Amino acid sequence: MPNKTSHSRPTVYWIIGMFTLLTGPIALGQATIHQQSFKCGEREGILCTEQLDSAGYEYIGHDEPSLLFYSNSPGSGSNNVYRLRLPKDPPTLPISDGSGGTWNFQLHPAFWFGIAMCDSQSYPEYTHNCQAGSDNNIYDNPNPASARYIGKHPGTAFMEMQFYPPGWVNVSFDPTHWTAALNIDSLSQDGNTGQLNNAACQNYGVEYVNFALIQIDGAPSGPPNPFQRNGNTFTPNANTLLMNPGDELVVTEENTAHGLKITIKDLTTGQSGFMVASAQNGFGQILWDPNGTDCNPVTHNVAYDFHPMYATSSEHTRVPWAAHTYNIAFSDEIGHFEYCDQVNPDGSCAFSRAESVDADDQGCADAATSASFGFLAIGGCTGTDVDFDGVPYKNAWPGTLTDRSLDRLLHAEPVIFSSPLFRDGSGKMRDYQRVAFEADLPRIEQFTSPPCQRHVSNPADPSPGAGCTNPPTGADFYPIYTTRVTDDGPCRWQLGGANLPHTQKKFGGTSAAEYGSLLETVYSGGPGGLPTTRSNNFRRVLNENPCPAQED
Repeated sequence: MPNKTSHSRPTVYWIIGMFTLLTGPIALGQATIHQQSFKCGEREGILCTEQLDSAGYEYIGHDEPSLLFYSNSPGSGSNNVYRLRLPKDPPTLPISDGSGGTWNFQLHPAFWFGIAMCDSQSYPEYTHNCQAGSDNNIYDNPNPASARYIGKHPGTAFMEMQFYPPGWVNVSFDPTHWTAALNIDSLSQDGNTGQLNNAACQNYGVEYVNFALIQIDGAPSGPPNPFQRNGNTFTPNANTLLMNPGDELVVTEENTAHGLKITIKDLTTGQSGFMVASAQNGFGQILWDPNGTDCNPVTHNVAYDFHPMYATSSEHTRVPWAAHTYNIAFSDEIGHFEYCDQVNPDGSCAFSRAESVDADDQGCADAATSASFGFLAIGGCTGTDVDFDGVPYKNAWPGTLTDRSLDRLLHAEPVIFSSPLFRDGSGKMRDYQRVAFEADLPRIEQFTSPPCQRHVSNPADPSPGAGCTNPPTGADFYPIYTTRVTDDGPCRWQLGGANLPHTQKKFGGTSAAEYGSLLETVYSGGPGGLPTTRSNNFRRVLNENPCPAQED
């Protein structure tokens, strides 16, 4: 059975203790909420990979400050091992008027470790062949006449090994424990013409997700693929790995004969769980059938073993349809919590004591709804915060206050993790050689004043780069990565402000300094079928790994 040890703060449990026994119908209702989180064409689709553009629907995007890991050694693109400490929440409860503490669920509905994956039915649809774990899959030439033109890239998906904080109904899968899931995002779109899959298949999502909670026995709680998934898919059961705030974990990502395997070993409780992205476990693709008239699961649910795409990890190993340029990466999912006291029938916010209500206050739940599912009695919204005025853009992160005692009283602990190690061709565990900081702010700054002009060529904005700012307009703060070293351990990364205990390197100490300058990235599928260039990110590449996982 999963470890059931609770937080050590009894002040929390007078609120949620009455609701710890969820009934079947309530659990199913919560699963429906989480299904919405993976509907990538909706405002509530907060747990999907960021695309270079919206593929024919309302989806705006979301904010993902990321740390990328590079190595030219074979093996670095297909297997790795991280150490991770799950952050604790502060002793001060959050309050809907904004006067309380800030918990993890308010800063990030998830954070994750990522890998680019082969997917023969995903963008760009030029070829349905993908040689797993090979740099032969690198196609990033901007010339359409080149044999290595990016539009000829093998089909690609992105795996996000996501971790979900406890506490609130629209974010958490458990009221008091962290949970985790292997999920893989695919895109049913022709990367050269823009054509989408047939209308019937679009009902399952243009961008769609395979999702499976990490389980002690490795058996999915429900079918992972988009055709068959149901309420059980998103509902923890007796075999779901539940983890306590503060637990120390080892997270292993490795390729196997039948797909990527994720293993989480909880060093604190001694428990472990795993999941394999295999056809046997119910993972699958949506058949690319753009001229078809139906999407019958019998013919269009393609059982599939998902394998890592590349042998190495570098600036050249990326997902050609994603806004970000990463392969091996850590990313935080931020910009998805604003306070709300009253919710309209359509899920938008009607009234908030903490802030003015605006058009991006979507995907909301009030305090009573959250409490009815066994979570904290606080109201909020998880729609993309396009004006950057919500909790994640305030001085609410760990390390944003110079008074460390007050900071710990009001703010959650930071996510603390190691650089990954990978096993090379000789079986030796090795460090990644270089890192990069990357923030996809330009991709989502279309509603700031002035808006970001991210289109460089085909099409081109009048003044490419104008209005693209870091931190974004409207934000009081934007989180940064720093390193920490203590007397009893090796170097670790942490995310938050510049005033965290044990901080060693700050990389400039501000988001503008850390994430660097605008990055111009070439994609296929511009007007006329020619390549297009966008500035979707700020990126700064270091010529070293300043925080190796292995001590010299």
